Amino acid sequence: MGNLLIFGLGYTAGRIADTVRARGWRVMATGSAGDIAFADRDAVLAAIGAASHILSSVPPDRTSGGDPVLDTYGDALAGKPLFYLSSTGVYGDRAGAWVDEATPTIAESGEGRRNARAEADLAWLGMGARVFRLPGIYGPGRSALDRVQEGKARRIDLPDQVFSRVHVDDIVSGVVAALTQDAPPGAYNLGDDLPASGNAVTEHACRLLGLEPPPLETLEEANLSDMARGFYAENRRVANGKAKRVLGWSPRYPTYVEGLAALFWPQAPAGASAPLATAP
Repeated sequence: MGNLLIFGLGYTAGRIADTVRARGWRVMATGSAGDIAFADRDAVLAAIGAASHILSSVPPDRTSGGDPVLDTYGDALAGKPLFYLSSTGVYGDRAGAWVDEATPTIAESGEGRRNARAEADLAWLGMGARVFRLPGIYGPGRSALDRVQEGKARRIDLPDQVFSRVHVDDIVSGVVAALTQDAPPGAYNLGDDLPASGNAVTEHACRLLGLEPPPLETLEEANLSDMARGFYAENRRVANGKAKRVLGWSPRYPTYVEGLAALFWPQAPAGASAPLATAP
């Protein structure tokens, strides 16, 4: 059993909290759903002192680019087992090539000042953290099924564009494995086994729902936000072999087919099959 302090009790971290609580852990957390105010320094320092493990899901500050947790409490975190939810965006655009944890990040290649997340990722690694690099996250209430039903799904005409993605429950199982096994510090990619285009996922969601897919659009026609356009500016496949080898982790939902099936029909056994382009 342990005492876990979570900075930022959001969508993913909240599910991690529920899972470790069910295993008998005590959980303390900041964030709107947490029990500690981030700005209450005395309360946070007391929680750090009581914690056996510390997890941050707090992204870099959009204005300063700094990491709020490390900037505010970094000195107090030294020597604690640290865990950080990062992003595979730290790898930048790789023109569809595979990346793994040995691939230099944008920060390591000298472009980090253009990507605050890459700088934060590097800073947490420098603190000896277990850093989980996450691709597009989907799960209950946040999937292609929801976007289609809400009329927000898009199909962008970029034939060679591929992304990796991960079901939120597979993030939970990977992080919990690291928490409970005293995993070695370092980076871990948690993604499924089948990088695919966003169009393929949207089209499959439409098939499940019995709806026509949205029209194919160019980037210009789609009139996307700057953030969304930035998402389509990057193209890579994320390998998950290290997490499988070191953590003994395996995604319950190895492709979007199984993941969407579980969301569409929650009582279905995990197991709808799909042709795999297996990550190395």
